Amino acid sequence: MIKINEIYKSIQGESSKAGLPCVFVRLTYCNLRCTYCDSEYAFYDGKEMSISQIIDEVKKYNCKLVEITGGEPLFQNESIDLMKQLCDEGFDVMLETSGSLSIKDIDARVKIIMDLKCPSSKMMKKNLYENIEFLKPTDEIKFVIGNREDYDWTKKIINDYRLNEKCEILFSVVFEQLKPVTLVEWILEDNLNVRYQLQMHKYIWDPKQKGV
Repeated sequence: MIKINEIYKSIQGESSKAGLPCVFVRLTYCNLRCTYCDSEYAFYDGKEMSISQIIDEVKKYNCKLVEITGGEPLFQNESIDLMKQLCDEGFDVMLETSGSLSIKDIDARVKIIMDLKCPSSKMMKKNLYENIEFLKPTDEIKFVIGNREDYDWTKKIINDYRLNEKCEILFSVVFEQLKPVTLVEWILEDNLNVRYQLQMHKYIWDPKQKGV
């Protein structure tokens, strides 16, 4: 059984899949407490569901793209099997993970969107850098940047771990903390090979609205 916070259909707001219809399966629990977290409601609330029940619910939305998110989905071990079975059912599966737990055993068909936590998150020490070796060219690494210290740290990490050789790199701002124009100007000044992304759903709906 897996504790599920919510399942809903919306527009994918982030990653290279931004703008596409997507079914989100939000799992309960998280092992981190990032300063800027926008899904604290997923820390504890939810209901127990079997994998077959979850898949049946996902099928009702008639949408091929599915994102497993949280919380931290990998905090519940059964999430690994859930993703495999969704792939077996023909879904295009994405995983949004904090990068603090191992991605080694995730089905190769799953597109992984993995965070590396910056200093302002106060969770930087939880980064599991061993995960980098398990990333595929189709995966993506995400940095959520809140200030110049985060930005400079991120540049060093990209260089130290040669991340541009691994997969696509995503930059986004801590919402309402760092202005998008500021981060974009830094990227352009340094000619970084990264993708800037907006959290599109926060501009379409109220930023605090759930289920979107």
